[in-house]
Formats: sequence, C-alpha cells, structure tokens
Amino acid sequence: MSELVTGDAVVLGLRPAKLPSRALALAIDLAVVGAAFVLVSIGLAVATASLDDAALAAVSVAAFLLVLVGGPIAVETLSHGRSLGKLACGLRVVRDDGGPIRFRHALVRGAMGVVEILMTFGVVACIASLVSARGRRLGDVFAGTLVVRERVPAGRAAAVPPPPPWLVGRFAGLDLSAVPESLWLAVRQYLTRMHQLDAQVGWSMAERLAGELAERTGVPVPEGVPAGAYLAAVVNERQARDARRVFVAAQDAAARDGRGGRGGRGGFEGQASRPGSGVVVSGTGPSTSEGAGGVGASVPAAGAEGGRVPPSATGFAPPA
Repeated sequence: MSELVTGDAVVLGLRPAKLPSRALALAIDLAVVGAAFVLVSIGLAVATASLDDAALAAVSVAAFLLVLVGGPIAVETLSHGRSLGKLACGLRVVRDDGGPIRFRHALVRGAMGVVEILMTFGVVACIASLVSARGRRLGDVFAGTLVVRERVPAGRAAAVPPPPPWLVGRFAGLDLSAVPESLWLAVRQYLTRMHQLDAQVGWSMAERLAGELAERTGVPVPEGVPAGAYLAAVVNERQARDARRVFVAAQDAAARDGRGGRGGRGGFEGQASRPGSGVVVSGTGPSTSEGAGGVGASVPAAGAEGGRVPPSATGFAPPA
C-alpha cells in the first residue's frame, strides 16, 4: 500500500480541518452553486413567462431546493465527500470511523446547511466549528461526519523520525526476515505522518501496526514501550543493518578493484601470501580452501581482513 487507508480506500487519521480552510472551501462551493442557481433561474424565467404568479412561486421554490440544496447533496454523495471547494483546499468529508460518506450523511449535512449556513449566513456554522474540538458544524454532528485535511505537503513527511535514545540497539537480535515489504511501507508511512494524525486514530493505528510487526518477528512488544516508539526502534534497526550491509559491500568492491589493478597472476600470489586471505594459488589458477571459487571467493576474506564481519542476512531490500 502507498497510503494508510481503511478498507474503503479512505485516508485515515489526518487532522480535522480548521475553520479558515473550511470557510474558503465553502465560499468556493457557494460561488459555484450561486452561479448555477442564477443561470437556472434565468432559464426558468424565460421558459415560464406565461405562467401565473402561483406557478412561478412553485417553480422558484423547486429551483431553490434543486440547485442550492439538492446540488451540494448530490455532489458530496457522488464524490464521496469531495466538493469542488473541498477539492481545491485539500479537504474531504468522511465518517467518524474514517469511511466514505453515503447519501444519508450528505442529506443530513445539506439539510442542516440550509439552516446554519444559508439562513444565518454561516454564523451558526462558524460558532459551532469554533466551539467543537474537531471543528465540526451542526451538520457534521448530526450526520456523524468530519471534515479532514486530505492533502499534506510532501516535504513534511520526508524522513522517518529517530527512536528514543534508550531504544536504540535494543532490538538488534530480532529476526526481521519474515516481515513483508508492504508492512514496512505501512510502518514508514505511519512514522512519517504520525504528527499529522488525529491523536486517537494515530494511537490505534500504531497499536495495530506494532501487533502485526510483533507477530511477524515472533517477539512481543516489550512491556512499557509505546507502540510508536517500538515501531521507530525496529525501523531504525532495519536501516542500520541495511547501512552496514551496503558499507561492507562497498569495501569488498573496493578490495576487488585494488586486486584487479595489480594485474595478472602476480596479484593473486600477493593476495595469497597474506594469512587468512582465503585464496590459495595452485597450478594454473586460484582456488579457495573449500573448492574452486575464483576471485569472488576472496570477498568474505576482505571483510574479515578489515576486521568487519558482515551481518546475517535479513532478506530485505533497502527501504524506498
């Protein structure tokens, strides 16, 4: 997965949208709906010029309900909470559990919006949003919905935060070979965005990821260690192993390049004269003490010669 999402493909845990961004999105939506209402009213006025006053009033009420009330409801239902204004501001309406809204949620929000936005010019909605800890207006409260910030600048989530110092190196003995790459990606996604998540949702997500990671490694999460700190420490351990493996591979490549620069048979003889090099010159070509291995057989010996022993393989590719 490339995002932390629910089963309904909705991004979870983003912080609730604040009043300024919601007001801007609402202003854009009202401008679009108002323009559509004016155009529809002009068209109806031309088409119903021959009707009496009662019929004109009925058509006007129907146009009001259809465009100013039914329009936003239909847009939010079909777009799963992304109206034009919210899309422009990077916002989205979701259920309290993080899932996509349905028609009934959009209907309640639209019906309450007539009272708290259109009839009171948004005063009631602003007051309710300021009083609510999650920035919800009355329509959100009655519908069980929440407006969240869906778009986050990529620069804020570029690096995985380090673990607490007292956890560094504590999980050096964990067997990480059974952890799938998809789980690593989910853990990294959580760690890079954990400060942008709602506190309650972020905590539950950390607990779930820590449980899955502990199940894969076969070692439970140590008692007293927060789930987020545990995830950061395990990811740090994996990155340290990958860095050591890359460093040793680079040293081995440098050693092979140095031996190749000596040229021909004399380079092998000079290498064979070193104790512990693992290369024995016999007959017409080099071999290892365990059988024919060619020049590549001296790779482990170069690590041992430099006093560095490559770590045991974990089965991972370096994180993206």
